[in-house]
Parts: sequence; structure tokens; C-alpha cells
Amino acid sequence: MLLSATPPAGPRPYQERRLLDEAVRHRALVPPARHPMASITWLGPAAANPALAYRVTGDPAHLAEAERWIAAAVRFPHWGRAHMPDHDLDAGWLLHGLGLAHHWLGDALSPDLADLLRYKLLVQGRRLYEFAVATEGRWWSSSYWQNHNWICYAGLATAGYALGREEWTERARDNLGRVLDALPADGSHAEGVVYWRYGVPWLAIHLDLLQEREGLDWWGRGGFMEHTFGFRLHQSAPGFAEQAGHGDCHDRRSGHSVALYRRLAARFGIGEAQWLADLVDRELFDGEAALSGVRPGIRAEAYLEYLWHDPSVPPVAPGRTHAYFPDLGLLTARTGWDAAATFVSFKASPGGGHQAWETSAKHRSELGRETLNQGHHHPDSGSFVLTSQGAFLAVDEGYSNRKRAAHHNLLLVDGRGFAGEDRYHVYEGLPFEQQARMRDVLADGGWAHGTAEIGAMYPAELDVRRLDRTLVCTPSGRLVLSDDAEAGAPRSWTFLLQTDAPTTVGPADGRDRLIRSGDARAWLRRLAPDDADVTSEETHVAANPTSSTPELSITHTLHTLSVTTPARERAGFLTTIEPGAGAATARAVPHGVVLDTPDGTETVLLSPADHAIRTAEVTADAAAVLLAPGRAPYVVAARRLALSGRPVREWAEPYTGAVVER
Repeated sequence: MLLSATPPAGPRPYQERRLLDEAVRHRALVPPARHPMASITWLGPAAANPALAYRVTGDPAHLAEAERWIAAAVRFPHWGRAHMPDHDLDAGWLLHGLGLAHHWLGDALSPDLADLLRYKLLVQGRRLYEFAVATEGRWWSSSYWQNHNWICYAGLATAGYALGREEWTERARDNLGRVLDALPADGSHAEGVVYWRYGVPWLAIHLDLLQEREGLDWWGRGGFMEHTFGFRLHQSAPGFAEQAGHGDCHDRRSGHSVALYRRLAARFGIGEAQWLADLVDRELFDGEAALSGVRPGIRAEAYLEYLWHDPSVPPVAPGRTHAYFPDLGLLTARTGWDAAATFVSFKASPGGGHQAWETSAKHRSELGRETLNQGHHHPDSGSFVLTSQGAFLAVDEGYSNRKRAAHHNLLLVDGRGFAGEDRYHVYEGLPFEQQARMRDVLADGGWAHGTAEIGAMYPAELDVRRLDRTLVCTPSGRLVLSDDAEAGAPRSWTFLLQTDAPTTVGPADGRDRLIRSGDARAWLRRLAPDDADVTSEETHVAANPTSSTPELSITHTLHTLSVTTPARERAGFLTTIEPGAGAATARAVPHGVVLDTPDGTETVLLSPADHAIRTAEVTADAAAVLLAPGRAPYVVAARRLALSGRPVREWAEPYTGAVVER
């Protein structure tokens, strides 16, 4: 499909118009005579888009435009200047874009430029190939979960197929197989949505090339590609213009790849992917192009949109509002898909996710290779992101070079965060046993419940015996957070909440804080402990998100609410957040919380450690019992439930879900 430049049958006037617009977008620019210090990745699509436009229309003006950018790129002695010249992203992008242009234009290229382009592709491809061979087991050459690996090998494969260099395509193919086998079958991605939209299209590119040139259909291999759109969909903030901020995110408006949505829709018949692509096309495309920090950005993918759109796949609006991705320990819930809905995303897993953590440990012990490079994965297990009423109310730090748990909605022990933090690769060198996990997950019936075990993530000298965070999102979108902590010696424990604007003190003896972001609001109520010290201050986070552009820097200010206990061996926090409420309504009851909503009272009863809930109305051997008006009771890890003294159900094995009386 890519090299043949043959799209699926059917009309695509919108995609053709976008392709032709992109083919002429750079006409007013003068190609750089010398390699700039900044990244030149954009030169690849700057040549590929007019080259395809020429194939589609035969207009010689598009041929001339493609030749202009090809001529500029091939005269640079190296591809990449500030960081790893010839051996990283610049080389991968240009090998792909110029490799396609070389193949698509063929004899239409002027003979001298055609010879120079072929020579340059051979030189740059050889440099990238030899670097990959020489660095086997180090950096991107065998970093199977990293976008640099996917981009560089897809670029090498493109040029290899275009030029008939089998040693390049064979090495790229072998790597792609390892990548697909190593990626999680649930489709989740530890680098976060921004790097998902930047990196995953290159897996799709490589899969198309492989199928077209070698007849190998690896799209279903490992399950990642088939299910990864679900991960992207459920990381969408309400309204779809923004995304949840787990992992390194330049900004909240860098999440869309219409081209990738189209390809996944076409390959797997995913109506929701077609629907989201249509929505972005109609309403969000210009905002993504203008506000995204990812370069060269969404416009550059016009040639892929044209080739990958299959109009025969009918769009289907999203339906399911709750989801769980076990490899990344990622639990999401929303009250709806409208822009004003409440949405929460909560996660806990080892560095890179369970499969990456376990597979890379085998590589380390059996092959002596370090294959897990998770510089874009944060020390954020147990953290959450919350949006409501069209705004972010509990936020992630975004992008940072020195990553810290203190930049997330987490807990500190004696003021300290996770072991190995305050650096870029926060999971590098940690013992295999130092991993977090999510347990007791429910994502059904309007309820979300999960318990993040994060005690192992703190430095050994703190002797944290247990630190479990249980998060519940109710059908009305209220949050209940229960934190249970224990150490071998007295420690101070700090609950953190990060917001875009300062919280303000409310009534109830200072137990309430008003969270505001524009017109959106939520009330935080501290139900326990009684003797905490509460402070609020600014936290400044600075980063340079790309080594290829040293002058680019991002500074972000968080407003950090801290709730700190006196030193003690055991501590518990019970906290509620009520978005959109005029005032906090939460009341502590034995084992949990009662919240008032316009539809009635929601009750959250918790016993995450003992599984023993005993109240006047509820008796249960369960981690949780969840009650809401007009809904069946829900239980988590339950063996027995009785209501008002009347036995309801017993289970031989722990049961999670709705309780239907027999």
C-alpha cells in the first residue's frame, strides 16, 4: 500500500484535498542551505507529500516542490546535528520520507537528482544500519518499547525496500517481530498518549511495508496493534481535544493521529477509530496542528491519511465508559463521552508495564542486554488524573527531565518519593522486585475501583511495609481515595494533590478545599486524619523534550496541596473529591463514605486489607461494597454479602461485579 501508493477503493475527496494542501504548504519557504541546529525530521514528509500529490494528480508543480525539498535534504552531509547525527530520529524520518519519494517519483525525477538521492539514501541507510548492528543491546537498536527503535527501523526498512537492500529489511523485520512479541496484548503504552501518537504510526508503516513487499501479515502478532486504539480512546479527556497526562506529555493537545486512526479502523474494522478520525477531521484538526508540541505534527501525515483511509468502515460512536488495561495497571472511568463529563485515569505498574518489566529482566539475565529504556515513563504508580466540566482538576506534571513522585498526585514518606527518582530513566537499575501493581479492579456498572500497591517503590531505608491506595469513582463521578500506610519505624506521611490553580480553604474546619480551573470546580474533603498539617505551594517543573533541539524548553507550574501527618508507624488518609458540587457532601461512616448526589445517596464501603465490612446495614467479606440508587449492589473480591441482616449471596471464589439475588 505505501510503496505502491494505492489506497483502498472508494471516494476520499477530503483526504485528497488535505494531501494537496499539505503538498503546497511549504512553497513560501526557502529550503535551508545549511543543516539547522534544530531537528530536520519535517523534511521527510515535506518531500513525501508533494511526491504523492504528483502521483495522484500528475501536476508538474508538485513534482517541482518534491524535488526542491529532496535537493535540500540530500546536500546535508549528515542527517541530524545536535544529537546523534546519522544515527537517530532525523535519519529515520528522512530515510522513510525520501525513500518513498524516490520510489513514487521514479523516472519523473530529474536524472542528476535521482542519482544523488539514491546515493544519499544508500549512505544514510548504511550509517544507520551499521550503528544498529554496532550498538546491539544498547540504546534504540534493541529498545523494543521505545519510539526511537520503531522510527529508525521503519525508516531503514522503507529505504531498504525502495533500494533493494535486503540486509537492512531483514534486520528491521527481525526487530519488528521482537517488538510485536514484547508489546502488551492489551494495547497500552507506558510512554503515554503523546509518544503513542508519535511512535505507533511507525509500527503501522512497517507492518504495511512488510505485508506489501514480503507477503507477511503480522498485524495480529502479539495483539498490541489490534487493541491499542482502545487504550488511546480511553485516555481521551472529555471533548477529545485533550488527553490524560500519564507519561511524558509536551502538552495536553498532542494526542491525535488521524492517519493512524484510519489505518486501525481499516485493518481491524474498528468503527470507533473511524468515528474519532471523523471528529478530529471536522472539529479538532486545526487546534491539534496549532497547539501541539509534537513536530512535525499532524499536518505532515497527509500522505498517510490519503493512503490509509478506507471509507467502507462505518463510524461508530464510543459507548463503553469504563476500561482497564492490566499490563499498565491503568483504570479509567467517565460519566459520559460529552465535553462536560467527569473522567478519571488511575494507574499502577512496574516500569514500562508488566510485560516490559518481565521480558527485559529475561533479556538482562539471558542475553546480557539492557532493552528497557523508559525515559518517558514517570514515577507515578498510584497517581491519578481528573477532569470535569471541560477542565483538568487534578493534573500530572507533563514532561520533565528529572522525574519525581512529588510532581504527581501521590504520597511521600518522610518527604521522599520513589527509589531511583530525580533522574530521566527513573526505573533504570532498580531490582526486579521493586514494582507496583493494581489489584481488586472493577470497571462496570458506573463504578470504578482499584487498589494500587506502591509500597515497594520507596527507598529500602524507609522500611515501608505497606502503602496501598484505593480509588473509587462513583456513578455520579465522585472520587473516594483511601490510603493505608505502614512502616517499620515512625514516618511522616504526605498526601499530594497537583492542580493548575491554587486550591482555596473552604468550611468544615479547614477540611475542605475548593479546586477551581476556569469555571470548573470540585470540593476536596479530608475525612482522615484529624491531625495533619496542610500547606499549599507552587512546584516548578522544567524540561527539554527533545535533545535534537537544545533551545526548546518547557516550564510548567503546578500548585501542590500537601497534607502531612506527624511521624507514626501507621497512617491512613480518607479523602473525597466531588466535581461540580456546590459544597462538599461526603460523610465518614464505618468502613467508608456516604456522598449525596442529585439522584440520591452513594455509599462506598471499603476493607482492602481485611476484607471484613461490618455495619448496621451491610455485612460482607469483601474488599468493597458499593451502593448507588437505582442500581444493583456491586462488590469487589467478595465471598459473602448480607444486607440488613438478610443473606444475599455467597461465592466459593472471590467475586467482583454486580450482585444479583437468587
